[in-house]
Amino acid sequence: MLQTPSGGAGSGTAARDSGLMSIGTVLNVLRDEFPEVTISKIRFLESEGLIEPQRTPSGYRKFSPRDVERLGHVLRMQRDHYLPLKVIREHLDAMERGEAAPLPVVGRQRSGDDGPEEAERSTVARIGRGELLAAADIDEAELREWESYGLLTPLADGVYDAEAVTVAALVAELGRFGIEPRHLRVMKAAAEREAGLVDQVVAPLKRHRNPQTRTLAETRTKELAALTMKLHSALVKAALGVRVP
Repeated sequence: MLQTPSGGAGSGTAARDSGLMSIGTVLNVLRDEFPEVTISKIRFLESEGLIEPQRTPSGYRKFSPRDVERLGHVLRMQRDHYLPLKVIREHLDAMERGEAAPLPVVGRQRSGDDGPEEAERSTVARIGRGELLAAADIDEAELREWESYGLLTPLADGVYDAEAVTVAALVAELGRFGIEPRHLRVMKAAAEREAGLVDQVVAPLKRHRNPQTRTLAETRTKELAALTMKLHSALVKAALGVRVP
């Protein structure tokens, strides 16, 4: 049975009234566990056939508790197992048909039972080239093109860190909207400049002889990275004149 996401504001009222929820209510429910989820993300997952919400006569989406449960499972599989949407869809469909469907394994996976140290090691997991191709559902030619623009870069021993799967999946999704890899060089350059700014701030801490201070540098890096990403997102939204709840 799929795990139901923890409830959020408005979910109880919607369930009592009709058992169906608006997309805004669904967003509030999911954000308890997935703070980065957006309405655009939910709509994209619908367009990919991961969910099929009902429609009112006016065309508004209405989500059942089963839809929300499935959405939570999709987001969890992306976050914890680095799986592409095609693999997730096939896995969920097999489960709903009552078939035995072992979870596909792609590289190192995170577990909710992992302790802090194990979770930290998982974030620097490595996957091979073939695993990356399978996880991102791309071919060798596409990967070579993306590498030529610096969007993906293998490590010294030819493998990739687990974050490469996320980058590849996002590049592929943007491609569906006609945004080509060459267009993304500016985003890559901006990310490198932002990372350089963070490095400048924490560099003195990293060089300190005190181990506790060096540990503080790692914590400070994560904090600054999170703030930088939030600011970047806010600036892009402001520039585009869009508002996302």
